[in-house]
Amino acid sequence: MKTPPVEKEVKFYINDLKGFEHRLLCLGAKLEKPRSHELNYRFDTSDLRLTRSHQVLRLRQDDQIILTYKGPSKPDAELRIRTEIELVVNSFDQAVLFLEALGYTLAVQYEKWRTVYRLNDLEITLDEMPYGRFSEIEGDDEGAIRKTAASLALDWESRINESYLALFDRLKKKLNLPVENLTFAELKDYGITAGDLGVRPADVPYFL
Repeated sequence: MKTPPVEKEVKFYINDLKGFEHRLLCLGAKLEKPRSHELNYRFDTSDLRLTRSHQVLRLRQDDQIILTYKGPSKPDAELRIRTEIELVVNSFDQAVLFLEALGYTLAVQYEKWRTVYRLNDLEITLDEMPYGRFSEIEGDDEGAIRKTAASLALDWESRINESYLALFDRLKKKLNLPVENLTFAELKDYGITAGDLGVRPADVPYFL
């Protein structure tokens, strides 16, 4: 039996996404995927068994349709480290029917605009979320991730090891938001800050 692939990544809240992208290009990063829209469906059981056990079952559509399983994160790690298994499917609607036939239901929708760069062996994303701007650095070498974050003038102590949906849940509770999904339409009337999310900008002026 093969060992499942492992995702190693860290997330940062970015104040100045254009400035961050400029630093990324100055380091020699290559554009791997132009800015594109992602629609994500998160599935769970009726009693939220996957969420309670820190597992993820997600269907994503951008220029491909990808079904993803993620296991629980490794505890006490500096990065977010977890099993990640992905497969490409050819029909979003049929994949939804497939998951529903297995007893899963749509728990939440979320979307983003994502640009993907490649720097050496690392994938670095620029994520425009309905509640802010972020970057994720992902790769196999934890040391290279940390070193690259420093090269990009990011404060390591401001890193985020929570998912976008975990931040969304905290935001809804803190501000008592009457919204169900993490979409641009549902959050368009709220001026959300890093403080509202319980995070700190990583590209603080001291590092620029």
